[in-house]
Amino acid sequence: MRNINIVLLIMMLGISPALAQTGIQQGIEIGNKAPEIIENSITGNPLKLSSLSGKIVLIDFWASWCKPCRNENPFVVASYQKYKDAAFIDGNGFTIFSVSLDKDPKAWKNAILTDGLSWENHVCVLNSNASYIQSYNISMIPTNFLIDGNGVILASNLRGKALDEKLASLKK
Repeated sequence: MRNINIVLLIMMLGISPALAQTGIQQGIEIGNKAPEIIENSITGNPLKLSSLSGKIVLIDFWASWCKPCRNENPFVVASYQKYKDAAFIDGNGFTIFSVSLDKDPKAWKNAILTDGLSWENHVCVLNSNASYIQSYNISMIPTNFLIDGNGVILASNLRGKALDEKLASLKK
């Protein structure tokens, strides 16, 4: 009976039983389990961040109208090309889960093509009140989080060559 009460308490607090067993807290600090993101992809189908489990993932919040975001894209593209098939300590391969805050899907899709964002995992937040925007405390862009194959946050706001340097340090 005690175990059932503990599981119920954990579920009421919004903590998954699996996280409670590992002792990893969900949140956006380094060492936390990254909150789930579920949003429609460029094809219109739902895409889950957790579907990328097993890979090192950069969760990249950006928009086509954001000049600093667009200036970062060449660094992100270069890191993707360099590490997409690499073996890491806590993941196999590297990918990007690109979360756009665009309100204009056409501008979003054009920016993906123009900037050569060749990975498959693109979603667009048409509702700025999406719960994960609040979970990640997005108040400005660009903002990013690097997670390991288990979804644990390794670093945040890696700009310029810092992303490449961090990925290099994580290789086997």
